[in-house]
Amino acid sequence: MSAKRKVPERNGTSKLTSLPSVWTRAFTCNSEWPDKEEFLDVIYWSRQALGIFIGILWGLIPLKGFIALLLFVLVNAGLIYLYFTSFQNVDEEEYGGSWELTKEGFMTSFAGFLVTWIIIYSGLHFE
Repeated sequence: MSAKRKVPERNGTSKLTSLPSVWTRAFTCNSEWPDKEEFLDVIYWSRQALGIFIGILWGLIPLKGFIALLLFVLVNAGLIYLYFTSFQNVDEEEYGGSWELTKEGFMTSFAGFLVTWIIIYSGLHFE
């Protein structure tokens, strides 16, 4: 699925150009994001997947307590920050600053992490 966008031409008319799909742009370095909501959706859903992955990993290791929670916050926020600053090179000010992008979808990611972490840890390390 590709997105279409209008590109103005010299004579005042516009033509439709085809953009790669959101999935392709999400995994391509320095992609163009004409629709801000699409990039915010990529941040949101990648953070959800990251939260579940970290929850599984922390349950398998096993990490517990405040250290596990602190490590989750640092890893989750750090990876997302690196993604939009280094990999995508977006202008943070277009999205309200780097803090807005860093906290996009954080609480739901934290909830998914907690549920996954508790289930995996309890299932493997309690009788």
